[in-house]
Amino acid sequence: MADSPTPLPDIRSEEDIQRLVDTFYHRVQADELLGPIFEVVVQGRWPQHLATMYDFWSGLLLNTGRYRGRPFPKHLALPIDGSHFQQWLKLFVENVEAQYQGPVADEAIYRAGTIAAVFEHRILQACNPYHIL
Repeated sequence: MADSPTPLPDIRSEEDIQRLVDTFYHRVQADELLGPIFEVVVQGRWPQHLATMYDFWSGLLLNTGRYRGRPFPKHLALPIDGSHFQQWLKLFVENVEAQYQGPVADEAIYRAGTIAAVFEHRILQACNPYHIL
């Protein structure tokens, strides 16, 4: 009988959040579509950006309540559209699924999908307030 693959761990700790965020933004930086936009916005301040993202995802997935901010306004002025959100979500899901499995990992994917959809919709509305879905 063949050995079944070892199941991946779920996201359970701050270390898991840091690994999730670090590996995700490594993918983002290497991405042809997203990388250049992040480089312009982050301007080499990756440690600060990553620390903010640790707080954000820790709050969402571990209920730490550390994140204090309003992420949408920061995205509104960026030169992004639906293709950027779709690529962001694709990279995020691939990243989670490569490292984790379980209810918290599923929650991370669900939350990322919701964030991408809401931000894309709100940016479309801001650019064209008369757009009707």
